[in-house]
Amino acid sequence: MRTLSFDSHLSLTLHADNGVMDTVEPRDIADQVAMLLGPDSSNFLRAAVDAAGGQLISSRPRQIYQQPRAGVIASYDAKVCWGNNAATAETFAACTGDIPEDTLVVDDGADRVAVWRFPNDPDLPGLPSAFNEGSVERLLSELDLGSGAVRLAVRAYRPRRRAVVEAIGPSGRLFVKAVRPRRVEALHARHRLCVANEVPVPHSLGWNAKGLLVLQALPGATLREAIRSGKRAVPSGESIIGLLDRLPSELAAGPSRASWLERVHHYAAIVGSIMPTDAERARRIADAIREEAGVGPTVAVHGDLYESQLLVNGSNVSGLLDIDGAGPGDRLDDLGCMLGHLSVLAEVDRKHAGAIKALGADYLASFEKTVDPADLRYRTAAVVMSLVAGPHRVQDPRWPETTLRLIGLADQWLAAARKVRSPS
Repeated sequence: MRTLSFDSHLSLTLHADNGVMDTVEPRDIADQVAMLLGPDSSNFLRAAVDAAGGQLISSRPRQIYQQPRAGVIASYDAKVCWGNNAATAETFAACTGDIPEDTLVVDDGADRVAVWRFPNDPDLPGLPSAFNEGSVERLLSELDLGSGAVRLAVRAYRPRRRAVVEAIGPSGRLFVKAVRPRRVEALHARHRLCVANEVPVPHSLGWNAKGLLVLQALPGATLREAIRSGKRAVPSGESIIGLLDRLPSELAAGPSRASWLERVHHYAAIVGSIMPTDAERARRIADAIREEAGVGPTVAVHGDLYESQLLVNGSNVSGLLDIDGAGPGDRLDDLGCMLGHLSVLAEVDRKHAGAIKALGADYLASFEKTVDPADLRYRTAAVVMSLVAGPHRVQDPRWPETTLRLIGLADQWLAAARKVRSPS
């Protein structure tokens, strides 16, 4: 470990590959969020850029995630000038709480923040290779997927969790997914199992020990894109239920994943941390959902089913994406997740709100024929609560007013559940 002088208040520590830093117990989650979003963020980002031999020109937060028991993670868009006077656009990430090894750590004596530059994510050791054209060319060749030049584009990045890089090359269009290495083999097997059961997930074309999974590209637009395009033909609620029914029963083995219902207090606490004046209201809604809602049997579930996870071709589902969380769970979670996301989307996409609400109403009518109607609405309320902090997470300029509307939306779903449960 070596310490680099930064200023009179901060020191910058670089952990060697075999160095391990103890987890820092957070003082207060709201303080950590403020630290990663406030003026201090430019200090630790500047320290990281200086250590890499550059000069930070500008930066702005892109997203912020509050992790259960693991602190806060933020990502940033930055402009950096290097020694040759060339300026580049960069992505950085930082976290508090569970400090990973092999990162730059800014320490002011009270708080420690780990910082890294994309693609050098400490928990995704395969990501640098996934974002390197030569490495991807070799990977595709090793998997017998052709040889030749590739073009790469980052399609998704969630720090410490996963990233998706699109690769266009000799085999056409593919996606290279980076996950934590201990998860990759099971994810590969999950894709193969679903394909064998005629679930339209991308074929897994191979994986490696660094946590890289190569996935087939599927045809079609996302359901969200179809709604926004004004297309009238979209999959029915019955077809979505049929899709879920095809999930292989083998996925239902093992411990069940935590449901939206079980996590509702966690999300309410996040809402309270960013909107202190509405903390009590969020807690009250969460209390009611948790105390009054029922649960369904354990079945195979997708785990995060919403309109951007479905590829559609007219009224047919042509693809089911992101099955990382597929496994044993409650069907109410998948159905409530779809309804909750659609109702939130209608609140933030006012231009298409009419079409989104109409589709949501159709899906509600279909879904409630297969599960308890009141419990479906309670579960949808829990999903909405999980999304209330979304505008703040992506740092939308109007996040405070949108957050208030979404708290109200969760309350509306709660009231609807109570009305169905006790019509009088």
